[in-house]
Amino acid sequence: MLWLGVLPALSVFYVRKFVKEPPIWAENRRRQRVEQREMKVPLIAIFKRGMLSNTLTASWFMAGGFVLYYSVQGLFPTHLQKDLGLSPALLATPIILANIVVLLAAGFWGWFADRYSRRMSLILPGLITISLTFYLLTGNLVLMFAGYVLMGAVGGGGMGGPIPAYLNERFPTEIRATATAFVYHQGAIFGGIAPPIITFFASRYNIGFVYPMLIGSLIGALSWVLGVAFSPETKGKILVADLVVA
Repeated sequence: MLWLGVLPALSVFYVRKFVKEPPIWAENRRRQRVEQREMKVPLIAIFKRGMLSNTLTASWFMAGGFVLYYSVQGLFPTHLQKDLGLSPALLATPIILANIVVLLAAGFWGWFADRYSRRMSLILPGLITISLTFYLLTGNLVLMFAGYVLMGAVGGGGMGGPIPAYLNERFPTEIRATATAFVYHQGAIFGGIAPPIITFFASRYNIGFVYPMLIGSLIGALSWVLGVAFSPETKGKILVADLVVA
């Protein structure tokens, strides 16, 4: 399975040879050269005045989304095995269902973002997730599995569907690739920190995984909602080749 996962990376050769650069980006680069305003260090530019607030709020909600995701997705199987003593065969069922639901839900929330609002397509799943998170406290396995799957529909799907369009629309062409890469992957770093911290509290204080997972999920979901609430709406924005920060 590991080697099969490597195979899609080979598509990079096809992309390099046959996929052309976006016309907007190409025109922006041409204008940078013609006007002698080439963007040398875009990573610094995303923290300059006029961009800083946008970068910070985008980083805030992305970090919250990843903390939410990994607080549950990273440790739910461990909770089922260590706390509840379930077999690997049994815990595979809700995980498979949740991933199928995430795939479908990502399409739905992406459609919602296009039809109604970028911000609301993220805020609504976050608010619903906050109310659903307490499924972790139930002792009924059916309700717990149902809550886990539903949380994937709003938490995982809500994050996965609208994010590509929303992040790209938030930044001007000169720094778009750098900004979206930074915002996304700093969020992944915070998300990656969540499971070790949750595991530490669960094992160090012998309290199990439920309450640390619950707290991590609530912190992540609340950060997600607040980060988007302080962010701009971008629905209907037209991407252009204009020089904005160069």
